[in-house]
Amino acid sequence: MTFLDALSRRVLVADGGMGTAIQALTPAPADFGNHPGLNEWLNLTRPDLVAGIHDAFLDAGCDLVETNSFSAFPVVLAAHEVAGRSRELAEAAARIARRCADRHATPGRPRFVAGSLGPGTRLPSRGQISFHELREAYRPLAAGLLAGGCDLLLVETCQDPLQARAALLACRDAMAAAGRVVPVGVQFTVAADGTLRAGTDLLAALDMLLPLSPAFVGLNCGTGPEALREPVRRLCRHSPVPVSVQPSAGLPRREGGRWVYDLTPARFAETVARLVEECGVGLVGGCCGTGPEHLAALVARVGGRARRPGTMDGGISGRAGNDGR
Repeated sequence: MTFLDALSRRVLVADGGMGTAIQALTPAPADFGNHPGLNEWLNLTRPDLVAGIHDAFLDAGCDLVETNSFSAFPVVLAAHEVAGRSRELAEAAARIARRCADRHATPGRPRFVAGSLGPGTRLPSRGQISFHELREAYRPLAAGLLAGGCDLLLVETCQDPLQARAALLACRDAMAAAGRVVPVGVQFTVAADGTLRAGTDLLAALDMLLPLSPAFVGLNCGTGPEALREPVRRLCRHSPVPVSVQPSAGLPRREGGRWVYDLTPARFAETVARLVEECGVGLVGGCCGTGPEHLAALVARVGGRARRPGTMDGGISGRAGNDGR
């Protein structure tokens, strides 16, 4: 069963926050080499640590895990003087996740790997990087994720529709070069008023992406699932493709020099489950501050539930769309 087959039939549960899971394990400074704070470097030095995080989410019942590759592309890696290592880091991340997913899969229960592509640190809508430069920067990340065996690619935490378009087109470039097509999903991060950081309204951003045929669209990160209820409703009313939501566990606070998230697993699961029940969301999961306990609670609420009939099924597609730029 492919990812799109599964998504068309039942609610899928993705994993939680990789970055905060790594933080909780407090890797030694030596694990990062000369690149402090670069979580993707752990794919080379501590694959056991990364695999342990994937395994914990899969043990919690998640259908899908995301690769540890959020910032593994030259726009971000240049600050660590390793811009040329993008493909290597991405492929290593994908291979770690692939091995974990395959170990947990059964004939009746596949487990999927989503290749994570983050927003980077510069937005084209603000003139901080050109569209062409950003598209080129995403290509080795997407290529490495495909080579490592991902089932789908996920452009997440998007703050600028031009950034999302650049990433989508780079994914298509990488798929054409590899001779392999996988679904590509896009998730935005919005403010309380439903706009992206670049100032674009959510539905306007959706309109800009639909010509590129994303397999699904959604929201992730933010200030918690409660704050996403109205944006999710708007997205579900207007999107012709399935909708996903992966919120953070509320707003973080500093405690003992670390970020702490207070939303309990039970409350997180209850709030996200309502988005499935009321809006027809097809893919759920967590972001910053959500651990295996949050996802286990969510699996208990919605895992394996049949997709609500008539919600967004007509838009499911793994095809690359027209280049509308």
